[in-house]
Amino acid sequence: MQTWFITGASRGFGLEMARAALAAGHKVIATARIRRHIVDALQGDHERLFALTLDVTQPASIEAAVRDAVERFGRIDVLVNNAGYGQLGAFEEVSRDQLVRQFDTNVFGVFDVTRAVLPIMRRQRAGHIITISSIAGMSGGAGSSIYCASKHAVSGWSEALAEELALFGIKVTCVYPGRFRTDFLDRSSVRYGDIKIADYAAFSTARIEALDANNHLQAGDPQKFALAIIDLASNKAPPVWLAGGSEGYRVFMAKANALRDNAERWKEVATSLDVQG
Repeated sequence: MQTWFITGASRGFGLEMARAALAAGHKVIATARIRRHIVDALQGDHERLFALTLDVTQPASIEAAVRDAVERFGRIDVLVNNAGYGQLGAFEEVSRDQLVRQFDTNVFGVFDVTRAVLPIMRRQRAGHIITISSIAGMSGGAGSSIYCASKHAVSGWSEALAEELALFGIKVTCVYPGRFRTDFLDRSSVRYGDIKIADYAAFSTARIEALDANNHLQAGDPQKFALAIIDLASNKAPPVWLAGGSEGYRVFMAKANALRDNAERWKEVATSLDVQG
């Protein structure tokens, strides 16, 4: 039996992972900004479920949740950094205020929650940190530059963190899901740019219409995703990078091929820059 600490557990991936972990017999600390939403979705607390209020942008909220979790269950074996949202829109149409809010949640929130949990895992000399990134953290795309930047940030951080924490027996995995049938594109979740620029009008309108048309029609199954994450946490040698869904696999392969082709095309320039002699 493991003890899981999941952020953003009131809906989407977070809720499905909480359900799957409970079904597998694990203990779960399920957190979200509005605790009642978790309680309603999971039908109340019980001996293996502890629902907590947690706003990842508020350090005091993080500290209180982690403290209460350890008091209740004594340890944290798996941390799932899942809380986040998509700030979409062309770069120039996203204000600095929107940019800061995106990074406060998707990046600094992840950092702060992990920083609060790591002392517990180091004392245990065991643990697994699973951070939900996105295919946007593997390959950039027009109309989502700020979201891509936030997910690339936790991707690079996860790679380095995996090396730092191996000394303590703590594993790190960054997961890159493609498009899944969650409410990610609902207007209660996704955000669009708050600056209107005429040059981007046609592009932005077409992109919003396309995303709205695809909402809840995505290929990925959130329940299958959750089950895969539960299995991942039991793996003795989990990967640092994990693609999510067939779209995630395609993006991984396309990125790998593009990097290889780029490296070969520009090999002469790259290798000419070393000090000679």
